[in-house]
Amino acid sequence: MAGAGSRLRGSHKPFPKPLISVGGRPLVSYTIDALVETGIKRITAVVGFEAEQLRAGVTRLVPPEVEMRFIENREWQKQNGISLLAAMKWVESPFLLTMSDHLFDPAILQRLMESADLAQLNVAVDRKIDSIFDLNDAMKVQTRDNRIIEIGKTLKSYDAVDIGLFVCPREIFDFLESAKLNDDCSLADGVRLMAADGKVRAVDIGTAWWQDVDTPEMLAEARKRLEPRTTS
Repeated sequence: MAGAGSRLRGSHKPFPKPLISVGGRPLVSYTIDALVETGIKRITAVVGFEAEQLRAGVTRLVPPEVEMRFIENREWQKQNGISLLAAMKWVESPFLLTMSDHLFDPAILQRLMESADLAQLNVAVDRKIDSIFDLNDAMKVQTRDNRIIEIGKTLKSYDAVDIGLFVCPREIFDFLESAKLNDDCSLADGVRLMAADGKVRAVDIGTAWWQDVDTPEMLAEARKRLEPRTTS
């Protein structure tokens, strides 16, 4: 959760995207609740932009039985691969990786963890291509059987979309280091190298729902989808 979220906030007053209201709650609270529901007891959060405000806001959302640790990425202006590398010293293998701006059915986490091959990088994917909101912005993947063989937003040939949930071996850090160009890299760059080495599995989320929140349009869609879930 280190980035500035500039595509969502535009030129408005700086405000950490994970704390923006969706369905009457901070966006990141849905992820925290899903982690807790799945039995996660330790959360390591990488922060950068507006780090102090984000720490204060997120800390209030975490139940006392969960250990919450914040790692500051001072190079948060770079791509998300650098944010993951900032956590390298603080995580054990295997570890679950989530994004702070993705909403998803908690059942996806259980499915991902139960089916993970702990020697591989396991990526939750959505094969329901026609249901993806703003497919142009999605991180597309091409699979062969249950293997990811290519990843990228501009892929011409693809059969699924990466939803931003992973079960990772520590080996991913080596691939991210190898993927660096001008001391910068994205998570997708590292995944692409691992896929070329045959080390990335696709875990299909089936009929489950998820939504990325990167733009005002995505935020509006998320609020629309969550309204019936949060009013009863």
